[in-house]
Order: sequence, then C-alpha cells, then structure tokens
Amino acid sequence: MMPEREQKLDLVTREESPYNAGTPMRALAGPRTPSRSFYVRSHFPVPDLDPETWRLRVEGEVEESLELSLDDLRSLPARSLAVTLECAGNGRRAMDPFPGGTPWVFDAVSTAEFTGTPLYRVLDRAGVSPGATEIVFTGADRGEVEGGREVPFERSLPVAVARDPDVLLAWSMNGEPLPPRHGRPVRLVVPAWYGMASVKWLVRVQASAKPFRGWFQAERYVYRGREGRPDGTPLARKRVRAAIARPVDGETVSEGPVDVEGTAWSGGVAIRRVEVSVDGGARWHEARLGEAAGVHAATPWRWTWEPEATGRHVLVARATDAAGEIQPLEPLWNALGYGNNVVQRVEVEVR
Repeated sequence: MMPEREQKLDLVTREESPYNAGTPMRALAGPRTPSRSFYVRSHFPVPDLDPETWRLRVEGEVEESLELSLDDLRSLPARSLAVTLECAGNGRRAMDPFPGGTPWVFDAVSTAEFTGTPLYRVLDRAGVSPGATEIVFTGADRGEVEGGREVPFERSLPVAVARDPDVLLAWSMNGEPLPPRHGRPVRLVVPAWYGMASVKWLVRVQASAKPFRGWFQAERYVYRGREGRPDGTPLARKRVRAAIARPVDGETVSEGPVDVEGTAWSGGVAIRRVEVSVDGGARWHEARLGEAAGVHAATPWRWTWEPEATGRHVLVARATDAAGEIQPLEPLWNALGYGNNVVQRVEVEVR
C-alpha cells in the first residue's frame, strides 16, 4: 500500500490559505473514506512536529503532571474505531444569505478508522482532581484571530465526556500514521461531536476547575442569530444528516435503473431511516440501509430508481435517527453558519 505522504490527494479545495478541502461526494458512497479523500479543516498553517521529539503535557488540576512521548502512548492499551467526523460548518453554502466563513457545500465529512489510546487511561494515570469540571485540549497550531490576538486552537470537554472510553488520543488513521494535515503525530478523536472537538496536533491536556472561555470555545462554534437558540449556545453533537454520493450534481443518467446511494449519520444515535425523493420532495421512497463500519460510523444506504420520464429531476435524501430527529427541508440559518443539516439536493438529467 502506498504511504499516505506519497498518495495524491483527491479533494475539492475550498480555501487555499489555510488549506481547507472537501471530500469528493463519490468517496462517501462506501463505509470508509480513503485517507487521500478525507476532508481537511485547518484554522492556521499546519505545524511542523517531529514525532520523535513530540511530547504531550498533562497538567492542571491533577495529582501528577505528566509528559508523554509517542512511544509512551503506544505502550498503553490501544483500540481502533471507525468514526465519521463532520465539520460544524458543513452545509454552510446552502444558507441564504451566505453567512461567510469557509464555503462548505456538503463535503466537509469523512469516515476513517482511528487507532489510539483511550484518553481516560492517561487521565487516570495523572489523577484528575475531584474539583475539575473540564478538560482543555491545546493544539500546536496557532495564528491571529479578530482583534489582532494570536491564539492556539484550544477546546474543552466536560470531564464526563472526556472520560468516555471511545474518546481517543489517536496516532493512526486507516492503518497508517496520521498524515500531517490530519494532526500528526497525535490528535483527539471525539466520535459523537462535530469535528471542532477533535483537536489536532495535540500538545497539552489540562484539567480545569473553571469553565474554559477561549476563542474557539466562546467566540466560535456557538450559535448566534439562530431562531430558538440563545446566542452563545455551544455546538456539541452532530445533527442527523444523509449525503447523496451517487449520482453527483449535474450528472446525466440513463433511463434504465439508477442506483442512488450515499451514507447517513447522527451524533451518537443510530440511523433509523433514509428516504429519497426524485421530484424535489413531493414524494418519498425508503432506501435500504447497509452496515456501518462501527457504532460511530456513517450508515451506507441505497435506493434503485427507475425514472418514469426523461428530463431534469431533483434528487433529495433525508435521514431520521433513532431519537426521532429528522433532517429539515429548509436551511437552519445562523450568523456563523453552523449546524445546518438541511437536506442535500442533487440535480440530474435523465436521457
């Protein structure tokens, strides 16, 4: 197998600097996404970290501060999990008016198998104090934000969430060392949450007795101007969504049977149903669900369409999860463009 660093990236560039790129929709048809097609989300330039000299500091409200090397982490019990990661801004471009920010269409999502040490094992070794309420994670990436301040990318999780056995300090992705763009040498992986929680290029883990109010915690990744949500409401778990991988927007298909396929996911909740419409949402047809690569991975789905007429058709897919949440047919607008799980519409021509 060709090492990731030698593979040609197969991505849809959304921003050049910092580099942000989406997964080609066809790559979302299967249960896993090839590493070369896994979407890239960066806030600042990718830091240059040497895995041999890299260290993770564990400090704050703990009984014993730690400094761990990559070998130290690898010496602890490890586990592998297939996880679907999705940017909180996925679907932002479907908002009207466009709120600004990275212009994600529906391609800021991918699924990979991550291998690493469950975070709770490191927290147990350090001995988190009873008074700690949050765990703060600091990445090596940093840069300037509004107001001219320079800050690192930092996020926090409640202690109870951080101690979930499925939250990983991951060093491997799809059986290879993490590619530099995806957090080499170690990143956090928080399965049920939007991708901002899975801090890349991790260099510090700090237990805190006070609520963390960093830029990417209090000023970003919160709802502002969204109906029914107080300003400042933080994002957490992914909202239910289905992606149409095939056919792609603008494709011409034949009159014969057409396989409409994709994947669907939700934040820590199983997918119950995926429905497909070929007339813009007037009538719905239930798709067949496949087998997900794991409890935290997207569920493949497929529906066979036999077009009744030639011409233009608008395909729509909507998912419903086990909690009863269903995708909305209209965008959920907010000033920062987060959490918009509106249905995807794909226009095809039947000939």
